Amino acid sequence: QVQLVESGGGLVQAGGSLRLSCAASGIIFSIGTMAWYRQAPGKQRDMVATITSGDNTNYANSVKGRFTISRDNAKNTVSLQMSSLKPEDTAVYYCNAQLRLYGKGGMNGYWGQGTQVTVSS
Repeated sequence: QVQLVESGGGLVQAGGSLRLSCAASGIIFSIGTMAWYRQAPGKQRDMVATITSGDNTNYANSVKGRFTISRDNAKNTVSLQMSSLKPEDTAVYYCNAQLRLYGKGGMNGYWGQGTQVTVSS
């Protein structure tokens, strides 16, 4: 069984910072691209940031310059450092990872359970 477990969400004032972490566990052979998505109430789930196995990163325009994604391949973790937070960053943040499992062919996408980030004005 595979699990992605997020941590680090919470309530913060506008202009503040938070760091989200996500740890993948299970019968994992390899990990491809890891990513953070977010979903605000009544809206679709949108990509926030991605990082490939080669550490190439991509960000949504709305978070460029404020958020930084990183990964630790030895620990199977991905993190999102969020700074200069705005009320519009309020959402449930989800971790996503492309995983190849032992005994299975190909990469498949897996999601964490989500962690709430609330930014007050």
